[in-house]
Amino acid sequence: MTMTSIIIPTYNRLGLLRSCVEAVRAHTGLPYEIIVIDNASTDGTDAYCRENKLTFISLPENRGFPAACNLGMQLASGDELLLLNNDVIVSRGWLAHLKNALYSAPDVGIVGPVTNYASGRQQIKVPYTDISGFHAEAERLSLRGPSEWIGTRRLVGLCFLFKRELMDTIGLLDERYSPGHYEDDDYCYRARLRGYRLLIAGNCLVHHEGSASFKEVYSSRLQELVERNRRIFMDKWHADPAEFI
Repeated sequence: MTMTSIIIPTYNRLGLLRSCVEAVRAHTGLPYEIIVIDNASTDGTDAYCRENKLTFISLPENRGFPAACNLGMQLASGDELLLLNNDVIVSRGWLAHLKNALYSAPDVGIVGPVTNYASGRQQIKVPYTDISGFHAEAERLSLRGPSEWIGTRRLVGLCFLFKRELMDTIGLLDERYSPGHYEDDDYCYRARLRGYRLLIAGNCLVHHEGSASFKEVYSSRLQELVERNRRIFMDKWHADPAEFI
C-alpha cells in the first residue's frame, strides 16, 4: 500500500491549522505523514507542532506558499504528495477517493476535490451551513463513485494530490510566483505538457475557509499580486491562464 505525504504550509491562524490536522487524523484511513511548513508564525504554531509530534520546518521568515511547498516536497517520503491549505477540513474517506482517481490510469498526474470555495470548476454549490452539515454532504457525494471524476485543464492548489513520478518528471513549484497565486496553474500546465491528465474527483468534497492566511498578510495588495503573477505566467508560457479555468 502506498503512503501519502500531506504537506501543509501555514502562517499564523493556529486555530485553522489545528482543525485541519485534527480532521486529517480523524478521517484518513490510509498510510500518510503530515509535514507542516511554518512561514514564521508568531502564534505558537511551532509549539503546537512539537506537542502533537508533527514533522515540521519553522522558517525564520515568511517565504510564501510555493517555497514552503517545495521544502515540504523535498522532505516528503511518500509515494504521492498532497499540498493542503491550512484552512481546509477533510471528511471520511477523502484520501481514498482522491487516490482512486489518481491511480485510475497511468497518465493521470494530479487530482483535486470539489469544494465550497475555489476559483474555477472545483467550486460547487453546497447546502450546508456548519461543519456537521459539511460532513453529511461529503458523505452523500462520496457515494457517487468514479462517475463523478471529471477531466480538467486546471486544479487549484488548496488540496492537490500528485504522484511522486510527476514531481520527478517536472520538478518543484516555480518560486517566481512567491508569495503565491498561479504556481498551481503553472504546475498543472507543466504536467499537461508532459502528457499527464488532471482530474476533479467530484465524489470528494472538502471544506475550504478561503485563503485565510493569505488574505491576512496580503489583503491590501492582493489584486496587484494576482495581476503580477498572471503576467509572469503569460510571459513564461505565452498563454493566458484564464483559458484554462
